[in-house]
Amino acid sequence: MKASQLLRRILKQGEIHIEIVIWALPKITSDRPHSLKYRLYCGHYGKCVVRYDNESGKGDHRHYGDKEEAYLFVGLPELIEDFKNDCARLAGWRWEE
Repeated sequence: MKASQLLRRILKQGEIHIEIVIWALPKITSDRPHSLKYRLYCGHYGKCVVRYDNESGKGDHRHYGDKEEAYLFVGLPELIEDFKNDCARLAGWRWEE
């Protein structure tokens, strides 16, 4: 069984670009105990401002420009909310809900 895509959104405001992609994995793994694979990216003028991801072997983490730090995954709603807050704070993104 393959991963199934749960969400894919590509958004743009001026020179700010956001891409959110989330997949449900067929099974739990040691570095993805929540059985989700995700990439949440915010860039400005083609440079990464903030990115949350959990590539294989690294587990949940986030990037602030060139810096990388572990991220405590609590749940999908919290992940998306944390990402949205960082995009607004660091890139000036205006979320329209």
